[in-house]
Amino acid sequence: MVRFGCTLMTEQSGPRELVLQAAEAERAGFDFEVMSDHYFPWLEEQGHAPYAWSVLGAVTQATERVELMTYVTAPIIRYHPAVVAQKAATVGLLSGDRFVLGVGSGENLNEHVVGRGWPPVNVRHEMLTEALHIIGALFDGGHVNYAGKHYRVDSAKLWDLPSRRVPVATAVSGAQSVQRFAELSDAMIAVEPSSSLCEQWDRAAAGGAQRKIGQLPIAWSTDRDAAVQRARQQFRWFAGGWKVNSELPGPASFAAATQFVRSEDVAASIPCGPDVEPIVESAAAFWKAGFTDLAVVQIDVDADRRGFFDFAERELLPALREAAS
Repeated sequence: MVRFGCTLMTEQSGPRELVLQAAEAERAGFDFEVMSDHYFPWLEEQGHAPYAWSVLGAVTQATERVELMTYVTAPIIRYHPAVVAQKAATVGLLSGDRFVLGVGSGENLNEHVVGRGWPPVNVRHEMLTEALHIIGALFDGGHVNYAGKHYRVDSAKLWDLPSRRVPVATAVSGAQSVQRFAELSDAMIAVEPSSSLCEQWDRAAAGGAQRKIGQLPIAWSTDRDAAVQRARQQFRWFAGGWKVNSELPGPASFAAATQFVRSEDVAASIPCGPDVEPIVESAAAFWKAGFTDLAVVQIDVDADRRGFFDFAERELLPALREAAS
């Protein structure tokens, strides 16, 4: 059975609103919740970027059932991997073993703020590989020393570990990242419904088939025209694709790169409006490709938070589960 989640998107909501969304999403019946971890929004129109880990701590206390996940955090430049391991273990404890650490190789948008430059993708993959080794060793317990090409760890130890080892899900976009990260991870993250990625991951993963977690942006509204305009205003950055999106340094760059994206271009790739059928059709591409989990992103959820979560409870989640079964 495919599991369906809700995205708590730090780029489009403030911290208090994100906690309210988390509680509403659990009430509506979502199976899990994922949270982005940004220092900048993609576009100035989105207008937010609170510290995800503080918000996650609050969300653990505002929810009781749903699994929680970072989607994703980058333990390569802005955060040292030893500190990410500590944060993940703490959220695992606060949540009562409901947390999955989702990681990736990051975006220039967020990592440039500490002034260490932005390395090419092959170097970022090297850094993430070392980070996964460090995080895994700390999750094992005991003192950890590490001397790698990119990181050093001096006698680190996590003093508070949850009873369940925190699972690690890693974001991939192609064969190179699959081969690097599948054996070091417990699940795959990807934003494109690619069957080849799923097949490659299961062949390379330790122990065979694992969870594959995707994400689908939607713009639900009772007014389709308003939904389309909102999607273009806040989500036209999505049209750039991952290779471009990971390289641009700030919201002004994304605005310039997407200035000629039209409303009809956005509406062609993102389900917009009040109808559930286009959402189900777009979502089906993920489970047909082999994904086991899918997180929905409601664009500008705070424009009608109660309306969206009522729609999710009454129509969206039942329709998705019926179609996926």
